[in-house]
Amino acid sequence: MTLTFHWFLPTSGDSRNIVGGGHGADVVHRDRRASIRYLRQIASAAEDLGFEGALTPTGLWCEDAWLSTATLLDTTDRLKFLVAFRPGLIAPTLAAQMAATFQNQSGGRLLLNVVTGGEPAEQKAFGDFLSKDERYERTGEFLAIVRRLWQHGDPFDFNGKHLRVAQARLVSVPDPTPPIYFGGSSAAAGPVAAARSDVYLTWGEPPSAVADKLAWIRRLAAEQGRTVRFGIRLHVISRDTSDDAWREARRLIEALPTETIAKVQAGLHRSESEGQKRMLALHGGSTDGLEISPNLWAGVGLARGGAGTALVGSHDEVALRIKEYADLGISEFILSGYPHLEEAYWFGENVLPRLERDGQWSHPSRSAVIPTAVPFAV
Repeated sequence: MTLTFHWFLPTSGDSRNIVGGGHGADVVHRDRRASIRYLRQIASAAEDLGFEGALTPTGLWCEDAWLSTATLLDTTDRLKFLVAFRPGLIAPTLAAQMAATFQNQSGGRLLLNVVTGGEPAEQKAFGDFLSKDERYERTGEFLAIVRRLWQHGDPFDFNGKHLRVAQARLVSVPDPTPPIYFGGSSAAAGPVAAARSDVYLTWGEPPSAVADKLAWIRRLAAEQGRTVRFGIRLHVISRDTSDDAWREARRLIEALPTETIAKVQAGLHRSESEGQKRMLALHGGSTDGLEISPNLWAGVGLARGGAGTALVGSHDEVALRIKEYADLGISEFILSGYPHLEEAYWFGENVLPRLERDGQWSHPSRSAVIPTAVPFAV
């Protein structure tokens, strides 16, 4: 299986320390502003290093994902943008139209990350007062409408519990159709993911827990006559030696005051997200025992909401852990690190070549045939 790697665009800001925010966490460290100039540096580096795409987050704690990525299209030639968005905050027909415009104007470089939303306070700030289960119901309806619009059929009506459209149709459809990336660990999320997603995403948990989650989604998808691909969201600290990597992990923790960790954890415990609860359970709010599986470190989750684990180790160790997740069925890896520019190079220049030598990855831009050099006539 050939693996695909994506990087991350830190549109809330970046730092040499852990940047918090999201899922009820107060923002921690924003030493580098998320300027277009800086994001262009990261996007260009990711493209050069061989990442397929770059995830851009959504929420009150960061810049808008659609606008941020649109400004980067002219900076890059191949890099795709995994745009996170929340269904229900805009009309499904408008979302389908926006995606079609982005896809067609970019030459097919749009990927869509559907984020239903697990934080009631943030959802209400956006004007959304549905319960968590209702939000997943609405997401299912939303994606049903969007996918039908992308088929460019006759105008149609849709009358759901939460969403209605009348004589909906797009003049221009996306080519190709953007794949839908979808994450969710709750009972309400599973059926929606199985029915509507192309790639099911999980945050980084120990391999045994990831295996159980993938089996759950495989079963639900099979019941609907579908198959889905799988991806995982992780941070990474990859260094020349294992000692160097763990020294960096310890430095990140030492930069967090105890009162900051306590404040962030209090905010995260108010989250309704089942995935966030699973992240919290991995470290229990303690700075001790953070290596929860070989080379899998839960320290990021002490200060950051959402994805809270990192692969930490030598380049060989990180490559080995990636292979272990791949053996479970994970084919796409969405990675990040602090700061995002430097960590992209650590991983891209050291881990990706190891995976390439093993036949598990190839650079998207590399020609399959290397022309023979022609000597100059003398």
